[in-house]
Amino acid sequence: MTDGTDGRVPHRPDGTRSRLPASVVVPTVGRADLVRACVASVAACDPAADEIVVVDQSGEPAVRDAVREAGGNAARVVHCDGRGVARATNLGVREARNGAVLVTHDDCTVAPDWVGAGFRHLQQQPDVLFTGRVKPPPGTVYVPSTKDDPEPHDFTGERAMGVLYPACMAFGRDVMLAFGGFDERDEMRSAEDNDLCYRWLDDGRGLRYEPDMVVWHHDWRTPEQIVQTHLAYARSEGALYAKHLYARDWRVLPFLWWELRTAVRARVGALVKHRPRWQDERREMLFPLLGALARGLVAERRRAARQRAVPTSPSTRAR
Repeated sequence: MTDGTDGRVPHRPDGTRSRLPASVVVPTVGRADLVRACVASVAACDPAADEIVVVDQSGEPAVRDAVREAGGNAARVVHCDGRGVARATNLGVREARNGAVLVTHDDCTVAPDWVGAGFRHLQQQPDVLFTGRVKPPPGTVYVPSTKDDPEPHDFTGERAMGVLYPACMAFGRDVMLAFGGFDERDEMRSAEDNDLCYRWLDDGRGLRYEPDMVVWHHDWRTPEQIVQTHLAYARSEGALYAKHLYARDWRVLPFLWWELRTAVRARVGALVKHRPRWQDERREMLFPLLGALARGLVAERRRAARQRAVPTSPSTRAR
């Protein structure tokens, strides 16, 4: 519920505010108008989070102004050097002062009960990583990376790679930090969620999809920008597979085969159904992915060589 004016959390009739010991992390890269709407929706949650940590990789004053206007005293901006959602999210988790952490992205707005739903799940299962619905706003034709399944699902014990939606997550801060967080490799910048999902489940940890955690992913890109986003997804997926294949984790091969088979079908289907290129992410998951896979294997070999070249201290040799 909001007071209908500035999006801040309203006072209850008795003058108090309902707040939970939770931190919300929002990575952004300078999209002030989007982050203003995002932070306003988070601040309007009832119950609300104790703090909103916006991790900005642009350094633009407009972002700070937008966060202050939308979030009031509960929101703060943390500067992050470099680029990538993985790096920004990891920093936000380290900066969070509460054990319960929820994450959404700057081009999303959240349901009024989003904070409460995520916090409730963490209270019941503090070691589990929760993800939820990422819905397109009503009336939109196409928005990348959405899910609107009304049924909950426990992925624990399964081998999966694409079931974590980083724009709608909740987890324990200490649990995520102990795990190591997201992989910050630049070449895998748009596949950090699939990589963490795979590693998390492979480590035997719990991951649940809970449909009562709801955010809306807003349509702000042009068709040309959406195609570029899909290409970035494909290249990052290629780097992800290169990472695991170079480590001789052959268990990712069925996922890679599925990606390639689905890409071929999508290309054939586009010719038959005359679907616009920008409305089908899978059309790009063939040649760009394979090219990135080849480049990624070379990059992994060079990375391994650099690591071998680093001198080892005597104390390390003794272990």
